[in-house]
Amino acid sequence: MMTSTNTTGHPAFPDPQFLVADAGSGRPVLILHGGGGPMTVTSIAAHLASAARTLTPTHPGWNGTTRPDELTSIDGLARLYLSFLNDQQLHDVLIIGSSIGGWIAAEMAARDTAGVITGLILIDAVGVEVPGEPIRDFFGLDARGVAEYAWHDSERFYTDPATMPVEQRARQKANMTTMRVFAGDPYMHDPTLLARLHGVQVPTLVLWGESDRIVTPAYGAAYATAFAHARFEVIEQAGHLPHLEKPAATFALIDEFVQAHAQPVSEH
Repeated sequence: MMTSTNTTGHPAFPDPQFLVADAGSGRPVLILHGGGGPMTVTSIAAHLASAARTLTPTHPGWNGTTRPDELTSIDGLARLYLSFLNDQQLHDVLIIGSSIGGWIAAEMAARDTAGVITGLILIDAVGVEVPGEPIRDFFGLDARGVAEYAWHDSERFYTDPATMPVEQRARQKANMTTMRVFAGDPYMHDPTLLARLHGVQVPTLVLWGESDRIVTPAYGAAYATAFAHARFEVIEQAGHLPHLEKPAATFALIDEFVQAHAQPVSEH
């Protein structure tokens, strides 16, 4: 059985399907990683943990974790995490999702009939189909291609696979295999999602790296327009993971959004 990583004294929540890193206290913030795994969003959790309770799951099947055979879709992950929030009796939840984590977050928000989610931040999310703005075939790119399309400064972030430890290469390969299960067909999107987002009424911030060539800023702008109350911001000199490439600019926008939409503290 997998259990959460508990760093703050909160009761650990055993779950046979996923691991959760739990840090800080305050408003709960669920942080959902993309294909690169949980390490790609640890900086977001670290930034927010001084003023919020950050919950960072490892999606089932990533980093060697177990994926139940019946769990094969982003919709399934969304329902799993919604059940988790409800089981933990969490309220006023902010969800932050990067890449396919943003897709999961958007699906959760579209399905949240209980009003548990009160804020949404998508960072270079995939998940919708935008005419004229195709999603780059990530699975067809080699390591150099990933660097060229995903980063503004590709030379800085390119890693030659031949220089990686064997364990790291194996983990990356396994993670990509898992991502194909969840997002391979139809490729990186749900044809119905864009039309369903108009029903999401919570404040939404859509952040995009100006140099993202996996999903372009024009794709991001169309994504943002689908929500009822969304703000779209482009981060200069950043690609698909602006929180890693331009953390100061990204965190400033996140902090502004969080402060602007904070819920009043109950006096009871």
